[in-house]
Amino acid sequence: MLHTLYLVGIAAFAASGVLAAHRARMDPFGGLVLAFVASISGGTLRDLILDRHPLYWTHDWQLLTVIAVTGVATMLYLRRRELPQRSLMVVDAIGLSVVTVMGAQAAVEAHVTPLAVIILAVLTGVTGEVIRDVLCGEFPPLLLREEVYATAALAGAACYQVLHFAGASSTVTTYAAAGLVLALRLAAITKSLHLPRLSRVD
Repeated sequence: MLHTLYLVGIAAFAASGVLAAHRARMDPFGGLVLAFVASISGGTLRDLILDRHPLYWTHDWQLLTVIAVTGVATMLYLRRRELPQRSLMVVDAIGLSVVTVMGAQAAVEAHVTPLAVIILAVLTGVTGEVIRDVLCGEFPPLLLREEVYATAALAGAACYQVLHFAGASSTVTTYAAAGLVLALRLAAITKSLHLPRLSRVD
């Protein structure tokens, strides 16, 4: 069940990569590149930090197939219909919620410190988005704006850690943490919530 949930999150990130490429007027190859970059960058960084080899996606044919199929399907859909402006953010929010929690789970299984669990979970969730935006020429990336993005991932990671420490079941912990990330991100999108900007002291 958890692997299925992870594939859903990866598919969402793959679709967000293609949507970003479409908005940046890239060709189909660029769309596929961003689909893979958005999907596997965060998990790759996490595995490198944890010294996990081989990297998780190098031996998971289902994962790579889901990314490729989702990328192609999204491109075919965009040839016929234009998606609403907020589609990228909503799809990205789904990917963020799932991948962040899966990052927390992998960190817990690696027996790292509680703070490291939270850091690795956030990195897993946001790295693909940062690289995607940079490749699309969007600067600063969404992560470095006043958007509630990394903050949502941070809250979900902390929720996962607290529930895990409290002895909650893996299913409850996963769905509660992912639900919190998704709820915060969607609230930020629909209500235009922003973090306060850094102000210069005159």
